[in-house]
Amino acid sequence: MKKIFCLLFILLMLCGCHGSKENREFTVPESFDLSRNYEISFWAKNDTNIRQVNVYKKAISDFEELYPNIKVNLKLYTDYSRIYNDVITNIATDTTPDVCISYPDHIATYMTGNNTIVQLDELMEDEKYGLGGSEVRFDSPSRDEMVEEFLDECKISGNYYAVPFMRSTEALYINKTYVEKLGYQIPDQPTWDFVWEVSEKAMAKDEEGNFILNGQKVMIPFIYKSTDNMMISMLKQLDAPYSDDYGDILIFNDTTSQILKQIAEHVESGAFSTFKISSYPANFLNAGQCIFAIDSTAGATWMGSDAPLLDIPEDKIVRFETVVRPIPQYDEDNVWMMSQGPSLCIFNKKDSNEVLASWFFVQYLLSNDTQIGYSKTEGYVPVTQKAQDSEEYKDYLSRSGEDNDTYYSIKIDACRLLMESVKNTFVTSVFNGSASLRDAAGNLIESTCKAVRRKETIDDVFIEDLYDKTSSLYHLDQTRAVMTGSDLGPLPLTSRILLGTIGLAWTGIIIYLVMTKRNK
Repeated sequence: MKKIFCLLFILLMLCGCHGSKENREFTVPESFDLSRNYEISFWAKNDTNIRQVNVYKKAISDFEELYPNIKVNLKLYTDYSRIYNDVITNIATDTTPDVCISYPDHIATYMTGNNTIVQLDELMEDEKYGLGGSEVRFDSPSRDEMVEEFLDECKISGNYYAVPFMRSTEALYINKTYVEKLGYQIPDQPTWDFVWEVSEKAMAKDEEGNFILNGQKVMIPFIYKSTDNMMISMLKQLDAPYSDDYGDILIFNDTTSQILKQIAEHVESGAFSTFKISSYPANFLNAGQCIFAIDSTAGATWMGSDAPLLDIPEDKIVRFETVVRPIPQYDEDNVWMMSQGPSLCIFNKKDSNEVLASWFFVQYLLSNDTQIGYSKTEGYVPVTQKAQDSEEYKDYLSRSGEDNDTYYSIKIDACRLLMESVKNTFVTSVFNGSASLRDAAGNLIESTCKAVRRKETIDDVFIEDLYDKTSSLYHLDQTRAVMTGSDLGPLPLTSRILLGTIGLAWTGIIIYLVMTKRNK
């Protein structure tokens, strides 16, 4: 019985400790050891834009000249989700990169490991090595020279676990020529009613089945690139719940249902579609087959007849005048728009000097040279007030329209849109699972659009079923069950094994005590 009990106890301890890692806490070292060589890895996204790649390479080269003992290895990705998946995989084997470009939603998931991500509060404020620190070998921005709103977006549970790298928002790119042809004038702040009304009017056809507006067989007046942003922005504008800071899932509500029904009406008429269903909004816009295209300001270089990154054959391009406006609003006097864009996080390592070397490189990515250089590649805005207020950046903005490349007017208009609207931007709560909730928000719209195309009826029964399927698909049902008091379903296998082992252990203990007492 003693042997059996010992075996059960060992099994219990193994089940309890399975998957645990060394709990490393980072503290800023008193000094940086310059006698040693360091090699750090940097995972970044480049949007397949060679100019962004060149900005990264120049930043690395210039940084390595300042710190010859630090080598930076660049690994490029074309999609944030691939970075996210690779990081999650590497956390399990403790082979994460040193520095990574990610979204705060993703970083919150990375943090489920034991001190996987370095908390930056202490580093940022350090007198020698912090932002604008005395021992930093370049002109690093100080804490006060960061754009406060952008920096605060990197707070998770009250502490900084990232710093912003670039920021963008969503913009409404409009074919002004077509809008005026339909008899409308574009307001400074378009509303959803305006966009829906114009889109429906554009669906008129002639006797041969061609659209009267463009004379073509194809016309999708309104295309939205990111349907997760679409749903989140609509709920914010209507002051309807989405989630809270505690991670409660609140999106399955009556307002969401009304939004889905409204979208379904315009999908049925053919006036609305999404990127996942139809393809890039810019391609339809530039071919004269779309009037309203909503995409990131970072995508401005694809928008318009003279866009530098046109992605359709030249003979398909239709000439028109393009204007940039904020995304549609329900209340034009209460404007809300998404703040988005990549942030930089640092992964914890056993060597605190290696972490400090990574922090130096992160700060260099915030320097004016890198911030302004990257902003010029697309419609991104620098995240430091220092860069925005520099003479170099002001000169860049003032030269709008000088060419259709570096100074492409639509790109610069998109940058100005965000800079003038920072106070009207918002972000959603960040927690472990917020990335899945964001995906679920987009899935509600995508699934509704596909159902309409399959001739299904979008009613309360359909929407309730959609909520259940989406909740289960994105593993939101457990959180939702806690809120509603419903059954959470069966426990995971590992939990059942652990509880069973505990039960067996206690059974063995009781039997042993009973037999011992009986023998006495």
